[in-house]
Amino acid sequence: MGPVQHDVRTKANPERPRVPEGRRVYAVGDIHGRDDLLARLHDLIAEDAAAGGATRNNLVYLGDYIDRGPASRQVIERLAGEPLAGFETVFLRGNHDDFLLRFLDDGGPADAWLMNGGIATLASYGIEMAFPPGNPAEIDGIRRDLARRLGSAHLEFLRRLKPSHAVGDYLFVHAGVRPGVGLAEQTPLDLMWIRGDFLDWDGPFGAIVVHGHTIAPVPVFRPNRIGIDTGAYSSGRLTCLVLEGGSRRLLQT
Repeated sequence: MGPVQHDVRTKANPERPRVPEGRRVYAVGDIHGRDDLLARLHDLIAEDAAAGGATRNNLVYLGDYIDRGPASRQVIERLAGEPLAGFETVFLRGNHDDFLLRFLDDGGPADAWLMNGGIATLASYGIEMAFPPGNPAEIDGIRRDLARRLGSAHLEFLRRLKPSHAVGDYLFVHAGVRPGVGLAEQTPLDLMWIRGDFLDWDGPFGAIVVHGHTIAPVPVFRPNRIGIDTGAYSSGRLTCLVLEGGSRRLLQT
């Protein structure tokens, strides 16, 4: 499938949620090891920004850079360098990114991470293994090997991922927020993991929440949230939401 652009709305409406004037915000959904799609989407974003119209271009990645797809290492290498020149860039932490860090720290939920795409991440760093692992000693050896192969730049990138980011009337998170809890009091666990309570809530959150984490065939637009995880690792469709003034557009591979 070739790159497409889908216009959600072409004219700013002052009654719609807005980002500050002169700013254009690009929010990228869950990448999951699809460096090929990320490279194509970067081209689309660069072309869109080059068309002008904004004095500041913000680029927000919603997390889950690794697992499931075949090129987690390449994704981190691309993002840990300079992904796109001329953009103010923010990287959020997804639950899969957190899985890897917890695994490195103390073995964490090793089985849960490995069977949910972690084996693909290990393979991208040159570590082959069978599932389930044979014993705790094998897990410990894999942890040490992964830490060595990650290197300081990739590890620093992962450890510096942010829990959330706000611009104008929008809040960007990986998974969602807990209804009834102030935005400043949200826990990292909910920001990375929440689903049902967040997705089923039809009241206001205090900002329009832009999120990934929950896959849908097409981006989901609700009065209180926008979901842009279109299952890139299996669908081939990596989605970017573009916000400018009161308008919303999509760029997709």
